[in-house]
Amino acid sequence: MTNPFFEPSALPYGLPAFASITDDDYRPAFDRGFADQLAEISKITNLADVPTFENTFIPLEQSGQLLERVSNVFDNKSSADSNDFTNALEEEIAPLYAAHSDAIRLDARLYTRIKTVHDQLASLDLDPESKYLVERYFTEFTIAGAGLGDEEKSKLRDYNQRLSTLTTRFEKNLLADTNDLAVVIEDVAELDGLGAGEISAAAEAAKERGQDGKYLITLVLPTGHPYLASLTNRSVRERIMAASRSRGIRGGDHDNRELVLEITKLRAERARLLGFATHAALVTADETARTPEAVDIMLRRLAPPAARNAKAEQADLQEVIGGEFDLASWDWSLYSEKVRKAKYDVDTSEMRPYFEAERVLEDGVFYAARQLYGITLTERSDLVAYHPDVRIFEVFDEDGSAIGLFLYDLYTRDSKRGGAWMNSLSSQNSLLGQPTIVVNNHNVPKPSAGSPTLLTYDEVTTLFHEFGHALHGLFAHVTYPRFAGTSVFRDFVEFPSQVNEMWMLWPEVLANYAVHHETGEPMPREFVDKLQASSSFNEGFATSEYLGAAMLDQAWHRITADDTVTSVEDFEAAALASFGLDNPAVPPRYSSTYFAHTFAGGYDAGYYSYIWSEVLDADTVDWFKENGGMTRANGDRFRARLLGVGGSRNPLEAFRDFRGRDAEIEPLLKRRGLN
Repeated sequence: MTNPFFEPSALPYGLPAFASITDDDYRPAFDRGFADQLAEISKITNLADVPTFENTFIPLEQSGQLLERVSNVFDNKSSADSNDFTNALEEEIAPLYAAHSDAIRLDARLYTRIKTVHDQLASLDLDPESKYLVERYFTEFTIAGAGLGDEEKSKLRDYNQRLSTLTTRFEKNLLADTNDLAVVIEDVAELDGLGAGEISAAAEAAKERGQDGKYLITLVLPTGHPYLASLTNRSVRERIMAASRSRGIRGGDHDNRELVLEITKLRAERARLLGFATHAALVTADETARTPEAVDIMLRRLAPPAARNAKAEQADLQEVIGGEFDLASWDWSLYSEKVRKAKYDVDTSEMRPYFEAERVLEDGVFYAARQLYGITLTERSDLVAYHPDVRIFEVFDEDGSAIGLFLYDLYTRDSKRGGAWMNSLSSQNSLLGQPTIVVNNHNVPKPSAGSPTLLTYDEVTTLFHEFGHALHGLFAHVTYPRFAGTSVFRDFVEFPSQVNEMWMLWPEVLANYAVHHETGEPMPREFVDKLQASSSFNEGFATSEYLGAAMLDQAWHRITADDTVTSVEDFEAAALASFGLDNPAVPPRYSSTYFAHTFAGGYDAGYYSYIWSEVLDADTVDWFKENGGMTRANGDRFRARLLGVGGSRNPLEAFRDFRGRDAEIEPLLKRRGLN
């Protein structure tokens, strides 16, 4: 049979033929994809003609289509539905992919052609998107090392291949250790405080692992676990926190400490080779931040008030506990909910019966998008996804024209990595005539058959957040593949998704989806009023735990090639202390050995991006409120000037075009209670 990757899929929107794809198809498709693209690049570099935009950049953008098809499908499968085969193949492919990328980006003849066109850019009659394409290629190739000598390029290739292997191994170790450390509960009485749906999900998870009659609490990616806010049994809470924090530090095959040390050392050495003092300097040079010093200034501005507020919150929690025991990290969530209820009469667990997953999706997330942008989503049960739990929706514009496909993967499983994220299987661009297919992945525990899926407040927020990424991918309308979808600077990419969170509690939206799953009664408005009145409650903790992780990421990537670090634990402790965030009751959102964002997920020296983007987000929320809120006119403006441009212009220019000025930080400080 023909390999399904060798030709574009004939299914609607080019949806990959998942039913026809077997494990044996991936490696041949990768091998041919590598070879095909190198041959396509060779045709460009062998041209005797003077370099032009048409004979250099157009064929460069047209190259690698087979490799993109197989990579997009495999990357999604290895993160959302992995198995022993994909794990092994990912470790094989990672260094090959790194070598392939280097073969293109370090090609001296290709770089010469790119530079020649770039040097003449001011005199060329090109449209703005085409000019920006030339600028981006020149910048990216230069920073990647295209101008180095042969000896330096050889060293760079070694660094890149080794790092690709190590980061892949880090992710596999983390997934395995996360699965191994799931907490087994023998007696259901120990789950006091959890709802029936949560207990059902724990029983189902245990059953899937052959432990009928027991209960399994699977770990989430961050340090904290949602169940810590409800479980009344302190020893169970402590077990969950201990399991979470011990990932990657237990010795044996899944220990990530040596990987952290080697990865950060190699990144520092590679940065020096490329002419940068640190890896953080290398990364931020091509982000909106521009320098690690700019990041440091912002984080240090936020850390002291965040730590101060966390201390005040801690005192409130200890007052509730009394002298029975000292507040620990595994107590914070439970007692903060008690304090929230006492101070503001708010209990987010009371909202859960009103957050049935299907209603949240259809009548909340989709409804908000329809009101803002005029789009509709229709389920396509005739199309087959990569896993039986995955649903496929066709997305239409208001005029009935097709936009793309949206794949929705809600439930957790052992084969899926932790967290929530958006992937693209295909991204619109007119050069290749490609359509858009995006995926949202979540990790909500799946209850037993017949039980409703009730979401926590945070899980509902995440659904709106990730769909914000999906909208960015669906709405981007560009000419060139390089700018398709969410291909923007990393410290800007979270901005559209954060903005989409605002609609979760927008009165019109909330009234449409938040109804009791049994009675059909609407969620009492006072729940939300009280929640909003307490909006800055616990923000000291939330900001501190986030900043702890962001600063760890910066600290690891601000070491120089001459620095020697021998202990992960000692380095972490010193880094947190230097920012005043060494509070044992408020551990960082991620410790180094399970910090997938920075050691496996592409956010190395870039985890600051979330709060950096939140400055834009908070300012944008103010704009919507000042200009009439949820209206089609506002949605169309945001879509046209920000979401729709993809990566085809400088994102800060796009923001200024939308907002009329640069972003101001005051709305963020007010939101987080730091002003």
